[in-house]
Amino acid sequence: MAGAPDHAGPMRILPGPVPELLMTEVNSPPLILTFAATDPTSGAGLQADLLTFAAMGCHGLSIVTGVTVQDTAGVESMFVMEGEWVEDQARLLLEDMRVSAIKVGVLGSAENVQIVAEIASDYPEVPLILDPVLATGRGDPLADEDLISAMCELLIPQTLLITPNSLEARMLAFRDDESEAEHDLTECANRLLAMGAENVLITGTHEGTPMVINRLFNALGMVRSDEWERLPGSYHGSGCTLASAIAALLGQGMTLAEAVREAQEFTWAALAAGFRPGMGQALPDRFFWARASEDDAAAP
Repeated sequence: MAGAPDHAGPMRILPGPVPELLMTEVNSPPLILTFAATDPTSGAGLQADLLTFAAMGCHGLSIVTGVTVQDTAGVESMFVMEGEWVEDQARLLLEDMRVSAIKVGVLGSAENVQIVAEIASDYPEVPLILDPVLATGRGDPLADEDLISAMCELLIPQTLLITPNSLEARMLAFRDDESEAEHDLTECANRLLAMGAENVLITGTHEGTPMVINRLFNALGMVRSDEWERLPGSYHGSGCTLASAIAALLGQGMTLAEAVREAQEFTWAALAAGFRPGMGQALPDRFFWARASEDDAAAP
């Protein structure tokens, strides 16, 4: 063909005008916003949220609430963002873009809890998913009493779903009771619901049962109970992955029950395919499905 190149190679896409249709919300993937602290390992925190959103077919937006110094073993220190910075990041972003769901992780201070609660109150139609990270898997504290009180009084009442593990559920529900470890998880869920949460998903990774049992509650009682094989070893970022996956699926229009079910399946598969890049905990592989496809394609 006249004018055809005399060699084969990748086609270059030159810059040029973008069709107006491509710049409309019609073609935008769901936008999911996270408030979270950074994690240099990308196992948990802000980076894990963004990875999970992307794996679920969504576009992630992020508000930095803190910067951590950590590795796969634990958190050494955290610089907490001033409330004004958290608010300015979020306000400017939300005036520019329409988000489909909000996921909240580590906030770092009671002031930041108050600010996020105020922002969330301005967007009551957007589902709010709260992952109340109070400590690392190693036990490094990430929340003090003031933060926990602010969370219970200001943020939990606005959540569509809160996703504590069993330790966090007891700490939040019975924060003034020294015998919190003895309390039944159903009673914990009832107390969190009484604080104003619409739904409570308590995960059972810390319970020591043969199977991991996750239970979803609402005002009518337990909605569903799911059992998962307990995987060997310990993992960094399982809670972040689960809450972020639920937020992403809600942003795509799923019901809460559907989102919880599918997010659990995704999280378990990511953990089962996990890898241990350092000397500490293993990390979930949130793109296990992409590598599995490549392996299948390469098989004879």
